[in-house]
Amino acid sequence: MNNRKAPVLFSIARIYCSVFGHKFRVSNFITDHIKEYQCQRCREEITDTANGSLTKLTTQFKETNEYLAQFHQRRSRKYSEA
Repeated sequence: MNNRKAPVLFSIARIYCSVFGHKFRVSNFITDHIKEYQCQRCREEITDTANGSLTKLTTQFKETNEYLAQFHQRRSRKYSEA
């Protein structure tokens, strides 16, 4: 289920972002405090970490975020039914 595209080695958008900075927007809400972001120009993805900083979204972080999202949904449903 790997639907990611291969990384582009040369991109005008990447050069633009490296000079002027990224334009990140929230692409996925994992929990109330953890989100995934994607640059609108170069499509770079980052996420919140446990200590509150932002880091590149690796496959390990992606898997962790998927698990956290499932866990959060189960907990939210459990407490909303009670």
